[in-house]
Amino acid sequence: MQTNTSRRVFLSAAAAGAGGLLLSGSALPSGLPYGRVFRTDPFTLGVASGDPTADGIVLWTRLALDPLAPDGSGAMPNRPVEVDWQLARDERFSDVVSSGTATARPEQAHSLHIEVNGLQPGREYFYRFRTDGYISPAGRTRTTPTGTSPFRFAIAACAQWEHGYYTAYRRIAEQEPDLVVHLGDYIYEYGPKGYTAPSGVVRLHAGRKCQSLGDYRLRLAQYKSDPDLQAAHHAAPWLVVFDDHEVENNWAGPVSSTGAADFRRRQAAAFQAYYENMPLRRSSLPNGGSIRINRRITWGDLATFHLLDTRQFRDDQACGDGDRNGCDERLDTGRTILGADQREWILDGLAASRTRWNFVGQQIIMAQRDVRTGPGMDLNMDSWDGYAADRTRLLRGIASSGVSNPVVLTGDAHMHHANLLRPDFGDPASPAVAVELVTSSISSDGDGYRDLAWVAEVERENPHIAYIDQRRGYILCTASQDELRADFRTLDYITRRGAPAKTAATFTIPSGHAQLNA
Repeated sequence: MQTNTSRRVFLSAAAAGAGGLLLSGSALPSGLPYGRVFRTDPFTLGVASGDPTADGIVLWTRLALDPLAPDGSGAMPNRPVEVDWQLARDERFSDVVSSGTATARPEQAHSLHIEVNGLQPGREYFYRFRTDGYISPAGRTRTTPTGTSPFRFAIAACAQWEHGYYTAYRRIAEQEPDLVVHLGDYIYEYGPKGYTAPSGVVRLHAGRKCQSLGDYRLRLAQYKSDPDLQAAHHAAPWLVVFDDHEVENNWAGPVSSTGAADFRRRQAAAFQAYYENMPLRRSSLPNGGSIRINRRITWGDLATFHLLDTRQFRDDQACGDGDRNGCDERLDTGRTILGADQREWILDGLAASRTRWNFVGQQIIMAQRDVRTGPGMDLNMDSWDGYAADRTRLLRGIASSGVSNPVVLTGDAHMHHANLLRPDFGDPASPAVAVELVTSSISSDGDGYRDLAWVAEVERENPHIAYIDQRRGYILCTASQDELRADFRTLDYITRRGAPAKTAATFTIPSGHAQLNA
């Protein structure tokens, strides 16, 4: 958590690429017959780490000579490539604790997922890769601690390439968090100008609307070529889950929102490409047309992250999707967004948890949000409002589980929210059982704004919503035994580079109380 000079040196060197600092230190394994087979650097997509444990971490990279190669191959040769990797205690790699050689295969888009074990808990490490004489940028990562030491984590979501620059990712990297939690819409599937923002198109998607495996590989490579996104990956380990745009807008289980006849094949392609490009463990390797992303990560005795999947197991959206008034279908007790098995999994896990804080990472707004002024309600059928009975089952289950300090972490909305979660939103006296922190977008919907009149109306219609901000940004959280502090960070523009980030609002959640203190 503490800032120190060596980290600043590391971050500036990582931003500069694979030169200077990154080439110094102890040598990588040299048993391979390197001979400059590649004409250009294959580490154009950077490196990443994720899903830390007390003694292990996942290290990731994907080789791509040209991220924009139209077939999604990264212009890599259609053959396996041997890659060396190193993990060290210091950024100069003078104290290497683990190393090896792995094979990047074309059937996995030349990606690597190295699961390193046998590490020390609560420890900072640095890692890098080499092939054909080229050395990757170095990444900083860490294992989870034992005990209850405070830690910081960033919450991010929704980064539409065409809508703006990823300055918010750069600002996250500069904060040097211990962990980044990304809650979906890492990419968008639209073709060029397929979804425009009010502030216009800043840069164009490569390729067409994503449909094939090659399309998704190309889109992910384009996004991961961004230096600000790479900086955020290089700064800390990530926990990732997808939402809808990693496949198709507002898809629901096996149902395509566009009626695509080949949707199962498209899902399988999207899941394969997502796994190839994320620092996920083998337990998330796709199996046919499915992939497991619901999982748990513990952070010592202080916190557990319970990550949910609100796409693969949901029923189709009620009343034809969209914002609806008077949709009785959304109240059907048989409708589900989690599926019975996953609902049992999350409630059992919450009841069994012994950590001080329990973070439920998921994709869409859980609190009821009525955007109609006066009588009646306009509710979003793609959010938990379209699955009201399943939400009530979950919130009542949280209340009866006795779990310590449940806090729901949410993306998707492109606006910051701070909410109280009640089993009965129609009764303001219904006790809050959890707090919800909703992050705005990294870039989606372009330059943000503050419509204070609209915000006041929505907060008046929804007394459980304490804060809304329509600017772009992220949330920086600090967890300790006594409280959770949430700093809502905002940027005034993202259609130009270089915007500063500022803390627009801060809320604290005292341990033992589902409340928001401004």
